[in-house]
Amino acid sequence: MASPAAPSALTISLQNKVALITGGGQGVGQGIALALADAGARIAVAGRTREKLQRTCDLVRERGGEAIAVTCNVLHAGELEAAVNQVLDAFGQLNILVNNAQEMCLGSLLDLPEEQLERGWQSGPMATLRLMKLCYPHLKNGGCIVNLASTAAKRWDSSGYGGYAAVKEAIRALTHSAACEWAKDGIRSNVILPLAASPGLQWWMDNNPAESSAFIRSLPMQRVGDCEQDIGRFVATLCSDHCAYINGQSIAIDGGQAYMG
Repeated sequence: MASPAAPSALTISLQNKVALITGGGQGVGQGIALALADAGARIAVAGRTREKLQRTCDLVRERGGEAIAVTCNVLHAGELEAAVNQVLDAFGQLNILVNNAQEMCLGSLLDLPEEQLERGWQSGPMATLRLMKLCYPHLKNGGCIVNLASTAAKRWDSSGYGGYAAVKEAIRALTHSAACEWAKDGIRSNVILPLAASPGLQWWMDNNPAESSAFIRSLPMQRVGDCEQDIGRFVATLCSDHCAYINGQSIAIDGGQAYMG
């Protein structure tokens, strides 16, 4: 009897897809952009600092991919609409939306300025919802939304993280509603909660070696994730046909730090 044929390798392909990633000029956003591009997607990276966006685009092009920089402040609804139109003008379609941009709002509840919390709300849940609604008509019949949240609300002691956790939990709630309401239109919506060596976290680790060493020892996998290899590649897989039945989920990509139950 002939031996059964070996199964083909699992290949992640995003060919003929166009992805818009906010906050794509550095850190996790850049890692996601690079991974999606490596899987074949054409990339639009959006953010406030054009030089950073151009650097991401240059990295994509060095690998043979196609990318454009879209200068936009997610705090302004008009700029979000213009950003989506720029992507459509450049590529003619939009299949993947990654909402990554977020202004931080850290501090104790008594000390956190309302203005800072408002900027966190506007740059996080409000910008996320606005972009989801703007992209909705173009994501029908196979589109994918990936929104970024945080495990801050899962910390056993959330002192100093209340405002940040609140805006990130709002993003999770909005994403779940989109998953329920838009699945019939062929749109999948999921949340990732990453732990990665973003510029901010890397700065903290470099400047607080003792505290950061203790933090890393507390992680089950004893390391902080890589923005592209650990976070970006997972997002590429999540956006592919291999995950066509994954919808409405919040997935921690943190080496086992958070308990999502």
